[in-house]
Amino acid sequence: MPTLIALIGYRGSGKTAVAQLTALRLGWDWVDADVEIELRAGKSIAAIFADDGEERFRDLETAVLQELLRREKKVLALGGGVVLREENQQQLLRARMFNCARTVWLKASPKTLWQRIQADTTTAARRPNLTAAGGVDEVKRLLKIRQPLYQECADFTVDTDRKTAEDVADAITAWIRGNATG
Repeated sequence: MPTLIALIGYRGSGKTAVAQLTALRLGWDWVDADVEIELRAGKSIAAIFADDGEERFRDLETAVLQELLRREKKVLALGGGVVLREENQQQLLRARMFNCARTVWLKASPKTLWQRIQADTTTAARRPNLTAAGGVDEVKRLLKIRQPLYQECADFTVDTDRKTAEDVADAITAWIRGNATG
């Protein structure tokens, strides 16, 4: 059985809630990579983008990913854009090759993602809009870029539309236990 599960997907796909529940089911700990980045920087992701730029944020994200992938018995909620850097994709794929990690893509429709983002009261304060357009158009545009990257990195995909976080965590847990030998 792998000793690490990395959750990827767009903002609003449920990575944090599902990481908590999956960890509970497995008796593991969980880590939100965005929180780790904010702790290192001493400020929110929105402030990192505003003060230091996206490149600095992505540098921090890469460093945090590298560190988190060395841990054991953890479920990681990774940032939505972690797959944008080739180096991060390679880190996830290397972890798979060495059978220490599996990557799960939490997938949802643009409409569902946008509804969840709007319902999350912490999103506006902690996370920047990534394009000038914002809204569901931003989600659609960025998903068009990211979906092939999520798919390439994922060992398993769960469509989170019309599913609770509990349903998704159950699906991941069953998949991990069913694939315990490889």
